[in-house]
Amino acid sequence: MKDVGMKPDTLRSATAAARFYAPRHCLDRIAARDTEKGDPQATARIAGILAAKRTDELLPLCHPLPIHAAEVHFTVEADHVAIMAEVHTIGPTGVEMEALTAASMAALTLYDMLKPYAEPEELSIGNTLLIDKIGGKSHYSRRLRAPLSATVLMVSDPVADGNKPDTAGRQVVDGLTQAGFEPLDYQILADNPDQVSAAVEAAVERGVHLIITVGGTGIGPRDRVVETVEPKLTTPMPGLMEAARAFGQKRTPYAVLSRGVSGFIGNSLTLTFPGSRAGSEETLVALLPSLIHVLEIHQRFASHAG
Repeated sequence: MKDVGMKPDTLRSATAAARFYAPRHCLDRIAARDTEKGDPQATARIAGILAAKRTDELLPLCHPLPIHAAEVHFTVEADHVAIMAEVHTIGPTGVEMEALTAASMAALTLYDMLKPYAEPEELSIGNTLLIDKIGGKSHYSRRLRAPLSATVLMVSDPVADGNKPDTAGRQVVDGLTQAGFEPLDYQILADNPDQVSAAVEAAVERGVHLIITVGGTGIGPRDRVVETVEPKLTTPMPGLMEAARAFGQKRTPYAVLSRGVSGFIGNSLTLTFPGSRAGSEETLVALLPSLIHVLEIHQRFASHAG
């Protein structure tokens, strides 16, 4: 079963379709909602909705998801019934299989209710397919359309002294590289406010699109990155780090210890990530689609201004 624990929750929906083929007199019964077992449309609708809610019990590798809405619609055509199933959730993975299961179960229910009125060879189910899906990585991109520059500043005395490997900063570098950021500058700095200030200002002067510091956001006596970066912010964007802390809080209560800040310094989007490997990973996972969206919007504004 795929691990989705590091995927952010998003609003997700899926629409699937299926067709139930039957003779004209059977289709007329469906349209009239009249069979010996009751209303075929109402029964198939409930069966489809229940199937969407129980998909994880039917398909062994599907994750259980909170189903916030599910609906099944029927249209009686000349030689078939067109079935459309819609499913919505807020979660870390999509509801494509829930929608497909709902459409399939609705079709099977129609088959069951109409089989007394036709020969087996006259009834069939087909054309089951996914129509569309919204949410997740297919809707909220985790990769840039065009490359943008980035700078990652690892701020840590032990790393700068060579006493500790940098797993957190390197992880951020790898994540940004996969997202299409280039050129990408990477530096290791001591917990020295003057060094951090100079490195940030140099990146801003170079016109770097994204600046990320890693480390120095905690409550230690040398954790002064926030105090160094925050006064430089010309357009604060507190919602970014609030979202990162909320994401991290669901995975460890210690996420609240990060005092990270975010916003633009001139034209450079700047964020202060926590220095732990888990903290930096969770922050990037939580924020990457938002970072890409903000930067691409800012690039459009900048091109219009020019």
